[in-house]
Amino acid sequence: MTRIALIFVLGFCLASSTTAGAQSWPTRPVTMVVPFAAGGPMDTVGRIMAAALSDTLGQSVIVENVGGGGGMTGSARVAKAAPDGSQFVLGNVGTHAVAQTLSKNPPYNVTQDFAPVGLFADLSLVLVTRKDLPAGNLQEFIAYAKANQDKMQFGSASAGSATHLGCALLNAAAGVTVTHIPYRGGAPAMQDLLGGRIDYLCIDTPIAIPLIEGGQIKALAILTRDRSSSLPNLPSAQEQGLAGFEAANWAAFFMPKGTPGAIVAKLNAATAKALDDPAVQKRMKDVGIDPVGPDRRSPAYLAKFAESEIAKWGSAVKAAGVTAE
Repeated sequence: MTRIALIFVLGFCLASSTTAGAQSWPTRPVTMVVPFAAGGPMDTVGRIMAAALSDTLGQSVIVENVGGGGGMTGSARVAKAAPDGSQFVLGNVGTHAVAQTLSKNPPYNVTQDFAPVGLFADLSLVLVTRKDLPAGNLQEFIAYAKANQDKMQFGSASAGSATHLGCALLNAAAGVTVTHIPYRGGAPAMQDLLGGRIDYLCIDTPIAIPLIEGGQIKALAILTRDRSSSLPNLPSAQEQGLAGFEAANWAAFFMPKGTPGAIVAKLNAATAKALDDPAVQKRMKDVGIDPVGPDRRSPAYLAKFAESEIAKWGSAVKAAGVTAE
C-alpha cells in the first residue's frame, strides 16, 4: 500500500470512528452546566429539563451549578471544553447576549465559540410595583413616573442583568429617568420592594408570581410582545400602548464549537421531545416558565436568534452606560 493510500485509509477509519461515536452518543453521563447558583429560575428549569433528557437519552444528565461572573464563568468553561458531547451549557439572555457588550473583555464569543442546540424556554419579565404605588395599569404608571421620576427608584438583580436592562428599556420607552438600585440577586431586590424601599422591578415571572397571587405586590405589565401563559390575564406592555416593546429572558442549550453535528442533533431532538411532554409543560408552567413552540427550537433558529439578541441588548447596555470588568 502506498503512503498516500495508507493516509487515506487511516483518515477514513478515523472519520468513521468519529461518526459512529457521535451516533451512539451518549455512552456515559452528560453534564449540564447551569452557570448560576442553585435555586433560581434558570436552575429550576435546568433541573426540569435534565430529568426529561435523562429519560430520553438513556444516560444521566447531571446538573452542575458553576456560578460567578454573571454566568460567564460557567459558560466560558463549556466554550473551552472538548467538543465531545460530555457537557453543554444552559445559556440565557445574560450569558449569551448581554455579556457580549457588558463585559469589556468577554471570555468567549457567543457566535464563534458555541454550537447552538436549541431554544427551549421563555421567562417573561414582568413589571411589578410596591402594592401602594398609585397606578393600576401601565399608562397610569407612566404618568405617575413622569410626575415623580426624581424621587423614584427601581431595583434589579445586578447592574447589567436582564432585570436591570429590561427596566432601562422600559424607562426609555416611557420617557422617564429613574434612579437604579442594583442588588446581589433578585431575591433581595424583591425584599426591598415588599418593604416599600424601592418602587418597582422588572423581574422574572417565577420569582414574582407567588407574590402577585398573594397580593403583596402589583403586576402592571408583561414585558414580552404576547401575554404569558403563566399570567394570562395580565396585558403586555405592547397591548398597553408601547408599540413594539419587548424585554424578556430565555433559556437555550449550547455545546462547544466543533461538537459533531450528530450529537447536536440528538440533544436537540431530545430537547424537543421533552418540550412536547405534557408533564414537562405543566412543570414549567407551574413555576412561571413558558416552553417554546416547535418553530423556534432548531439550532439554526437559535443561531440567528442569539445574533439578534446580542444586537438588541447591546444597544440597551450602551444606552444604560453600564460595564463589567
